[in-house]
Amino acid sequence: MKVKVGESILELVQGDITQQDTEAIVNAANPSLLGGGGVDGAIHRAAGPELLEECKTLGGCAPGDAKITKGYRLKAKYVIHAVGPIYKKEGARAPEVLASAYRRSLELASEHGIRTVAFPSLSTGAYGYPVKEAAPVALKAVADYLKGHPEIELVRFVLYDSKTYQAYEEALRGLGFPEFC
Repeated sequence: MKVKVGESILELVQGDITQQDTEAIVNAANPSLLGGGGVDGAIHRAAGPELLEECKTLGGCAPGDAKITKGYRLKAKYVIHAVGPIYKKEGARAPEVLASAYRRSLELASEHGIRTVAFPSLSTGAYGYPVKEAAPVALKAVADYLKGHPEIELVRFVLYDSKTYQAYEEALRGLGFPEFC
């Protein structure tokens, strides 16, 4: 599913984020930035050990923030490491922290001249954020950013399974953007 947001395209696909040919992919990182399970582990494995070495120099990352590294062995030139909220720990602040992680990722993309970015569904794995609650927060944060930043041409949400894809598709339709092919 694709929609136009300002001058940009927001796209939903089901697939593997490590295989994306966008200029940057976003890692669902933990605060240490030193790898982990799920998306984080897959990206670190695909990028190779050089990614971990660069991450060791970054001093970690707070929830709601993001940092950028090279992509090493990935097709993507860059990895933007975004730390989303742990759902039960953040409580009422979870939507604000989640939106901030998406926004900070896009700000880094803009600062580095990156025109195409692929995101996973942040915080909906080990961090326990219910996908049906996370999807509208994520999509609104990205759409709001794109409206004022035409330099980012494409944001692709790469969703691992059909359940996650369906939740994002439903949330995107709820935002009222007309679909196009």
